[in-house]
Amino acid sequence: MSVIGENNPIVESVISNVALGASEDRFDRTTTSNKGKVGIAFVEFSKRNGINTLDYLDQIRVATQGAIPGADIVVDQEQGGPPQPKPVSVEIRGDDFRDLIRVSEAVRHYLDSLNIPGVEELNSDLIVSKPEINIQIDRERANREGISSAQIGSEFRTAILGKEVTKFRDGEDEIPVNIRLKEDQRTNIDAVENLNITFRDMNMGGVLRSVPMAALADIQYTQTYGGIRRLDQSRIVTISSNITSEYQPSQNEVIDRVKASIAAYPKTEGVTVGFAGQDAEMKESFSFLGTSLLISIFIILLILITQFNSIGKMIIIMTEVVFSVIGVLLGMTIMDMDFSVIMSMVGIVALSGIVVRNGILLVEYTDILRQQGTPTREAIVEAGRIRMTPVLLTATAAILGLIPLAVGLNIDFYSLFATGDPKIYLGGDSVAFWGPLSWTIIFGLSFATFITLIILPVMYLKGAQVKQWWQNKL
Repeated sequence: MSVIGENNPIVESVISNVALGASEDRFDRTTTSNKGKVGIAFVEFSKRNGINTLDYLDQIRVATQGAIPGADIVVDQEQGGPPQPKPVSVEIRGDDFRDLIRVSEAVRHYLDSLNIPGVEELNSDLIVSKPEINIQIDRERANREGISSAQIGSEFRTAILGKEVTKFRDGEDEIPVNIRLKEDQRTNIDAVENLNITFRDMNMGGVLRSVPMAALADIQYTQTYGGIRRLDQSRIVTISSNITSEYQPSQNEVIDRVKASIAAYPKTEGVTVGFAGQDAEMKESFSFLGTSLLISIFIILLILITQFNSIGKMIIIMTEVVFSVIGVLLGMTIMDMDFSVIMSMVGIVALSGIVVRNGILLVEYTDILRQQGTPTREAIVEAGRIRMTPVLLTATAAILGLIPLAVGLNIDFYSLFATGDPKIYLGGDSVAFWGPLSWTIIFGLSFATFITLIILPVMYLKGAQVKQWWQNKL
């Protein structure tokens, strides 16, 4: 509160969660009593008056550093969509848990000693000092008394967690009735240990007997692991960190420095140390979308061969896909935009279908004119003149329709009809998601349309001339 202030106009609310909903993963609804979360919700982008909320991240990091002794404090921006790994994420895999713990601690201290600029704080997901109460049953004494370990476990469970003994019916509703110890007793392990377990001793003719639990089980206070994670059947420990907001524009440089440091770390037999994080997710997504692009191109090839029964015409039309990708890269380079792996690749996959359709319009009409007896050159010129209008209209309509989405044009229709004020503004949170997709299609379609009207007719003419030359030679 000292950072954001009491009456900050761009802060909408501050919400605290303890135990439930306190995980970094917004989809994790488990109850964790050792976690707390404070969420700051800002007003809409248009109402922030140009204030960058990322500046608050660094200020809060400084204010909370070492604020609670023994607590791990993570300050991060809430992620939308499915959970993603942190930008800096190092995975240590191995089968021997002792070696895994030793190497993970050594790697974390090694990276901390390098003091790489931009790395916020390295945290390990391995908890090695979780307190545990271990109940060791004296099996020899229990067998002598005729008591099974299941009976002893059931008594402990009933005393602490409770047991459903009956149901209370209220009209059509059934309310379960549980029985367990009082809170001051079930939270006192000595009181639980001194409980008597009542059973029917069949060795003595079925008489009821009562034996203290302390005579059958020994309570030990130990420490254990918070959890053991596995990936591809291998035990794994992850060391992760966020990147501070001042290094967000150059986070790839920070990631490259961490990768180089991990590559220089000495190898340990039986344990592998590798870099994961968002960079690995990006490569996996790029590979998946690249495969999708190849599959879509293959399907387009089959359709074109079926329609034109000509490999040459298929190659002429498919060159538009190559030129459209060139247009995307040129546009993003000239405008100095970042290439979004997910949305830009989705845009390229969608773009391949649009530009191929424009090519089909031109080639198909040229074939129709040639079948009617028009010479090749005149047919190409006439087809370009006739089909130029639908090609330009299609491309222009798509480009103009995507520009509002690309720049983040926002209109409040409720305010427009209620007060006459549309509250138009540019930008917003949606631009980060839809902007790369829109600009990809705009750049690629603009360049590919020029190719369709200029380069494609030339390629068609040269292809027809080569085919005629080959026929004359034969």
